[in-house]
Amino acid sequence: MANKYVVRYGTMRFLGEFSAKGPQKFQRGNQVVVRSHRGTEWGEILCSANERTKEYLGKEDASGKILRVAGQEDEKTRTEGWAREQESFLSGKETIAEMKVPMQLVDVERLFGGERVIFYFLSESRVDFRELVKTLAQKFNTRIEMRQIGIRDEAKLMADYGDCGKPVCCNTHLTEMPPVSMKMAKMQKASLDPNKISGRCGRLKCCLRYEYDTYESYRRELPKIGKMVLTKQGKGKVIAQEILAQKILVSFEDHRRILVDSADIITVISGGSQKTSSEEKTPPEDAKSAE
Repeated sequence: MANKYVVRYGTMRFLGEFSAKGPQKFQRGNQVVVRSHRGTEWGEILCSANERTKEYLGKEDASGKILRVAGQEDEKTRTEGWAREQESFLSGKETIAEMKVPMQLVDVERLFGGERVIFYFLSESRVDFRELVKTLAQKFNTRIEMRQIGIRDEAKLMADYGDCGKPVCCNTHLTEMPPVSMKMAKMQKASLDPNKISGRCGRLKCCLRYEYDTYESYRRELPKIGKMVLTKQGKGKVIAQEILAQKILVSFEDHRRILVDSADIITVISGGSQKTSSEEKTPPEDAKSAE
C-alpha cells in the first residue's frame, strides 16, 4: 500500500495529497519532485496524509505522485528554471505591451518539467488573450496558460511578511480567502485606521476573521448595549461590553459607571422577558460571517 503525504507545490502554493510507492518514508520539509495534474513539479512535504487532512484539503483533483527526493541535479534544474522565469516575465511583459492587451502581468511560473508556462495577470475586465497565447507559445515553444487573478491572489504571489512579523497567511496555510468585514474589526475593538487593519493586498486582514466566531459567541452571552439590567450594585443601563473579559459597563440611576462581571448580573430586563444569572444558558447560535 502506497504511503500518502500532504505536499505543497507550485507558485500559488497549492496543497494536495500525493502518494509514494515503495518503502521510502518522507519527513516534513523534504524537497521532492512530484507529478501533479499539471505536470512535473517541485514540492515540499508537509505531513503524512490521513482522514483529517483529507477533510481539510477537500479537493479530489489535488492529488498526484511523489517521484523522488530532490537531488543536486534537480536543484540545478530548479535554479535554471527560476532564471528562465525571469526572462519569460520580461519577454511576456514586452509582448503584452506590443500587442496592447489590457492586462497587468504579475508573475510567471514555469513548471519544473517544462510542460507549460503560466502567466498570472490582473485586469479590470475579461480579456481576449487568444492571439497573445499563440504569440507566446511560438516564442517559448511550450504550452501557455493565462490565469487572471484577484488583488488578494497578487499578495499571495508577491507578499512576504505581514505586520505581525510572520509570513503572510495567504501564502503559507490559507486554502481559501475568508470573507472579512468592518463589523469584525469593530467587535474586536481593533483600530479602524485602514492603514492598520489592511493587509499587503490592501484589503481587510484575513486574521480579523480567525477569532470572530469566538467573539460572537461570547458577545451573545452578554446583555446587549442599551438593555436595562439588575445587578448586585443596583439597576442600570448597559453602555458597553468587554467581550473577552465577560463584563459590561453599566450606567446606574445615580450616574455611577461600573464595570460589572457577568456573574454579578441578576436579571436582564428586556420588555416582558427576563434572563437571570441562575437560568441555564442556551448555546449561542452559530456566528454568521458577514460578507
